Amino acid sequence: MPSSIAHFGAHQTILRHGDQATQCCLVLQGYLSWQNDESADGQITAICVPGDIANLQSLYRPRIEGNLTALGPAIVALVPHRFFRELAARSAAMSHALLLMLLADHAIQRNWTVNLGSRDALTRVAHLLCEITVRLQTVGLARDFRLSSPFTQSDLAAACSISPVHANRTIQELRRCNLLQWQGKTLTITDWPGLVRLAGFDPAYLSMRSDADDARPLHARPVAADVAVA
Repeated sequence: MPSSIAHFGAHQTILRHGDQATQCCLVLQGYLSWQNDESADGQITAICVPGDIANLQSLYRPRIEGNLTALGPAIVALVPHRFFRELAARSAAMSHALLLMLLADHAIQRNWTVNLGSRDALTRVAHLLCEITVRLQTVGLARDFRLSSPFTQSDLAAACSISPVHANRTIQELRRCNLLQWQGKTLTITDWPGLVRLAGFDPAYLSMRSDADDARPLHARPVAADVAVA
């Protein structure tokens, strides 16, 4: 797969609103976020984990809507659009796979909308942590429910549309309930069934089923891609 490897620092902008993208951003390490503006307290509208193609929609609509930013140090493979377009033109299976990836992104976005619109702060945070944990487990991370935290508590506040103070209180409440531990940059889910119950989390939206296949995670994209550095 032709690509170049780019390293980004914490809160460094990768794509800006209005840019015309010519490459897809495949996350290799770290976490990216989509934000509605470039300010430090801008609303986070999506989080991308290793294995995600952060701007897959730009294959079809190159103009970027929003700002793509690294939440912390991140490594990204920049893959030319033409590679995916040519591959999809030659392979119906690849074309179908790209469609499934887009559907996965839309399913996650719909659930984020529900999370913000119909849940209180405690269940918003719990639901987001459940989702991120499952997505990381899909790509071989978050073993034993221990993960490198994809965000600071300020980032968590921006993703859940609450204040940083409220986010801190919410994390403290989850700790008091013995549902998680958050030490430095390591987040450990200590009671997964309890966190799932609190969040009302159903991971079905992270999976797909076709006539030919059993259910499988939509975000099961390999992290260790065969990447040729340009």
